[in-house]
Amino acid sequence: MEQPCGAGAAAPLRGDTEEPKQGSVLFLGGNEVKSSAVVKYSSAPPQAAFARLQEKTDLKLPPANWLRESAKLGPAGTTILGNSKKSKPFSSFGMAYDFIDSVGNDVDVVSDSENIKKLLKIPYSKSHVSMAVHRIGRTLLLDELDIQELFMRSSQTGDWTWLKEFYQRLIDQKWQRKKKSKEHWYQKAILSKFLYYSINGDGAAQPVPSTSKQHQEGPVAGESDEAGRASWPAPFEMPSSLSEDPGASNQGNVPLEPSYIVGHVASAPKEQNLTPLFNDGENSQGLKNDFVRNILWTFEDIHMLVGSNMPIFGGGRYPAVSLRLRDNNKPINVLTGIDYWLDNLICNVPELVMCFHVNGIVQKYEMIKTEDIPNLENSNFSTKVIKDIAQNILSFLKSNCTKEGHTYWLFKASGSDIVKLYDLTTLCEETEDKYQNPFTMPVAILLYKVACNMMLKKNQNKKHYGTIRTLLLNCLKLLDNGRHPQIIASANYMLSELFQLDEPKKEDSTDFPINGNSDESYSEEEEEMPDSDENGSYSNSSDPPDDNKAVAIIKSVGELSVPEKYKSVHRIRPSCAFPVCHGTEERCRLVLNHVLEGLKSVDSSVKKEGDLPAADPSTPIPLKYEDESTSGGPECLEKQMALFLDKSSVPVAVGSFQKGKHSSQSGMIPGSWQYKMKLQLILKSSKAYYVLSDAAMILQKYGRALRYIKLALQCHDTYCCLCGSMLPEVLMFLCQCLTLCGDIQLMLAQNANNRAAYLEEYNYQTKEDQEILHSLHRESRCQVFAWATDLSTDLEYQLSVSCKCYEAAYEILLFSNLKKENPEQHIQVLKRMGNIRNEIGVFYMNQAAAVQTERVVSKNVSTTEQQLWKKSFSCFEEGIQNFESIDDATNAALLLCNTGRLMRICAQAHCAAEGDFKREFSPEEALYYNKAIDYYLKALRSLGKRDVHPAVWDSVNWELSTTYFTMATLQQDYAPLSRKAQEQIEKEVSEAMMKSLKYCDVDTVSERQPLCQYRAATIHHRLASMYHSCLRNQVGDEHLRKQHRVLADLHYSKAVRLFQLLKDAPCEFLRVQLERVAFAEFQMASQNSSAGKLKTLFGALDIMTKTKGAFQLIRKELVAESEQISKDKSPAEGVSPSDSSVGLNKEEVLKLLSIFESRMSFLLLQSIKLLTSTKKKIGGINEEEVVLKTNKQVYSLLLRATANKGLTLLERTDLILNLLEQLAPNSEGSNGGIQ
Repeated sequence: MEQPCGAGAAAPLRGDTEEPKQGSVLFLGGNEVKSSAVVKYSSAPPQAAFARLQEKTDLKLPPANWLRESAKLGPAGTTILGNSKKSKPFSSFGMAYDFIDSVGNDVDVVSDSENIKKLLKIPYSKSHVSMAVHRIGRTLLLDELDIQELFMRSSQTGDWTWLKEFYQRLIDQKWQRKKKSKEHWYQKAILSKFLYYSINGDGAAQPVPSTSKQHQEGPVAGESDEAGRASWPAPFEMPSSLSEDPGASNQGNVPLEPSYIVGHVASAPKEQNLTPLFNDGENSQGLKNDFVRNILWTFEDIHMLVGSNMPIFGGGRYPAVSLRLRDNNKPINVLTGIDYWLDNLICNVPELVMCFHVNGIVQKYEMIKTEDIPNLENSNFSTKVIKDIAQNILSFLKSNCTKEGHTYWLFKASGSDIVKLYDLTTLCEETEDKYQNPFTMPVAILLYKVACNMMLKKNQNKKHYGTIRTLLLNCLKLLDNGRHPQIIASANYMLSELFQLDEPKKEDSTDFPINGNSDESYSEEEEEMPDSDENGSYSNSSDPPDDNKAVAIIKSVGELSVPEKYKSVHRIRPSCAFPVCHGTEERCRLVLNHVLEGLKSVDSSVKKEGDLPAADPSTPIPLKYEDESTSGGPECLEKQMALFLDKSSVPVAVGSFQKGKHSSQSGMIPGSWQYKMKLQLILKSSKAYYVLSDAAMILQKYGRALRYIKLALQCHDTYCCLCGSMLPEVLMFLCQCLTLCGDIQLMLAQNANNRAAYLEEYNYQTKEDQEILHSLHRESRCQVFAWATDLSTDLEYQLSVSCKCYEAAYEILLFSNLKKENPEQHIQVLKRMGNIRNEIGVFYMNQAAAVQTERVVSKNVSTTEQQLWKKSFSCFEEGIQNFESIDDATNAALLLCNTGRLMRICAQAHCAAEGDFKREFSPEEALYYNKAIDYYLKALRSLGKRDVHPAVWDSVNWELSTTYFTMATLQQDYAPLSRKAQEQIEKEVSEAMMKSLKYCDVDTVSERQPLCQYRAATIHHRLASMYHSCLRNQVGDEHLRKQHRVLADLHYSKAVRLFQLLKDAPCEFLRVQLERVAFAEFQMASQNSSAGKLKTLFGALDIMTKTKGAFQLIRKELVAESEQISKDKSPAEGVSPSDSSVGLNKEEVLKLLSIFESRMSFLLLQSIKLLTSTKKKIGGINEEEVVLKTNKQVYSLLLRATANKGLTLLERTDLILNLLEQLAPNSEGSNGGIQ
């Protein structure tokens, strides 16, 4: 639990992140200021109470314990209380490194408490102010920029010469080093001895009694004068000269005790696979947190992380007091009062103990409450004004220090009222190399660390992506590749990690807010925007010419005391919003751009290629597949696959094999940062190329997709060369790459007509891709997957490559035990394997069918065909197993259906084995058709019921019906009479036809319904014809004849009913009706009575009149055709496809018309004869006379028409329609009369 400073409890270690406790609200002189302080870290050991010195104690004499080790001082050392040294100019960076969570977000200012006090005293003090300001997010880092110190250093090292020249040119032409007075050193020595006396345990000092056990919070040298402040020097390395001049020596710095140190943030990225930077980076930079106490101080609405070394003691009525030494002859002034008050506020110390002396002789002690300090005599000040000063200065700095990574210089000359702000980074770049600015590296590292820290939490809040990106881009701007390749590589890798490749990009802006407030949205390239507010006076338009280098100016320090004089109205452009990528390709290109920059950094830091050891000619380069892949053909893939699987999967199955300590091809040492970083970058680029390939697939740009997957696999190959054992997720990714590669090769095979365009896409390469490939080639030949990514023109090769890709992916899942962890991927791979085997099976089946159609001379089935059948069958069989293993009934049924089709092709191949003159349905045909039927029935069993997949179910049923129908038709047309009796053949045909009918669904409304109706009508027609034929040829068994007569009649009527439903089969309908007429004639021949014959005759004529609909359809087609011809002759008029003729078989129509005319003529003649004879017998006029008259008239017209050979087909059709029109009412009347 964090404690208010001075509470006496052990403070938490650095890095604690608990919420601060609010301190007390102080009411001072009617003005209210809110202040709270929470100790975030303290290295001070528990201490005893301070000792009150006796009057007349001479502070000029050193106490016995002066500058000596003491148990009461703890690990902080003996000299803390007596030595004073300037703090380093990077003290805020040390704090920022330790509390990286606060930087950029919660905290407005990070600084040494002395700097805060100096800023808040500007309106009261004539002293000069010189501070470096840096912006990281919404946080400002303030550090003292000691011009004296810097220019001394400049004289010795040559650093900062540009600043020295600038300073002399614009500010102080006669600059010279000011030496500290003797009085200054005298005061420091007296203070040091006083503090040592105060903790002395001997009899010389009387401790103040207290009721409870008190602890000293932190005995550290504090100093009240503005000239300087003690740093935190080394305790055990004191030169002997110290006893005479404690302030003169230059002390080194000692790191914190191990127990107080929390792990450096630099190593945090390990969790994100980010290469850790600077294992002792802070120390190597000299950027340690030198403060004994780090405090989160909230002053009104300003949050500050402050470093303090003020000594806090136990004693008095309060658990903590600050101890001060004052010369009785010098009254306390406002500056000292503000100093004391702010020190106590920052450390939350409720009381001040003041010891007065005259010439080093102790006079008296006085205790003052913190809230009374602003009202002391001679030191009266308004706390409200201090608050206004703080808010104004913060607003001024936030509004003008806008460029992240830039070093700003806040400067006020001694005795001047003008405060100026310069951008040193810009000044430095105008004159010399930017690395002349010593702040460059610490700022870059801090930007990097803040980004790292945010990256660790990136999954919690994606709205920080824009901020992280800006931090890293600004970090990269500051770095030089030659000097800092490691940070550059790491920053680029992190930038690439910001773009999510494995999830779809959301188009809405909830994840990446475009607008934010000025604190959160800061820009790396900000234009100056002078505040137009009437209160503001940053505008430099009226400045003297020598001030044109200043970014902003406060013209008078008095302005800082005016409430809200400076408002932070400067809205910083929200350019840290994450870039909106307009598509996957753009996102991946940004990733690859950062990856390439990272790879360049890594490669440049490894030995140059020219320095690489020469290759040993006797040592073969492993996994080189070029020779085999160039030979082409699916056979060579087997070897390549075996080698590849040996590399990728076996090590994982057996356990990862030991990687030797030898360096990589380019000279990288395994385990080095270059090695780790390159692995990460290569993997990232592989993923980016995979996503690009996937996106190209969706756009059907298959050539581009293959190029990208080739690059992805080349990256992966390099990864394998560098990394001995592969992680499961990397193997999983390889499995996905190979699966996608298989998909692409399959699509290329299926779209062979666009091959030229695909080849062009495949061969195109961007400069970026070439450079990445160049970096990969430093480590590997990148040929392991050449077999999978070549663009072949051979269809069979493409299909087999696709299959091998899926097989390879499956092997990886199998050998690396990833199957259980990734069941979805396992199912996908098996599905694709089943699918590609189906594709290859169909390919071989179609080839076999093509060979079969070309076979003319040879009567027998060729070996080539048989080979193709075997290949096709084996592919289908494997595919069925794949689908069955994942319970995919629908696809298994489709493959069984294709196997059935293959069996039918085998049957057809045996059809033409003998000459047509003695052609019979062979047993081989029967065997293959029956096999086909078995496969179709298996497919139906696999599906179970129609609901599983109606379309597939209907398709299998149709194929099954077709097979039965084909087999029956062949048996009927080419009856195997040499092997079977006629009756047996008829029985088998009848059974096959009825089974075909069973699987032919005429009722379900679907696209296939007209086909099914036509098929069923044809089956009924064929059966009727068969029974009709049996009736003609049979002699004897009257019962059988009667049965055949009934069956023929039944099937004819069913055929007619079905053909009537169809609008596009008039010829078939006509043929059936003509056969029915012939059937009636055959029956009439065996009848003896006139009445029976007449009845049959009228029945036959009735059948003829019912063909009117068919003739109307034929006429419609003929008219449409003639119109089409006339329109084609006049091209001005367009014709819609619906008007064009379906296309009649005119020969067929002519043939049927001729038969129709002859049969009609015969029937009319017979009816006339019969009616005439019956009329003579009966006599009188009745209905039959009317019929007779009509029939004679029609007969005469028909004879005349048939005699005229010049009539066109259309005219003949019109005539028939006219005659049928005349016959229709009579036939109905006569039928009724006869019955």
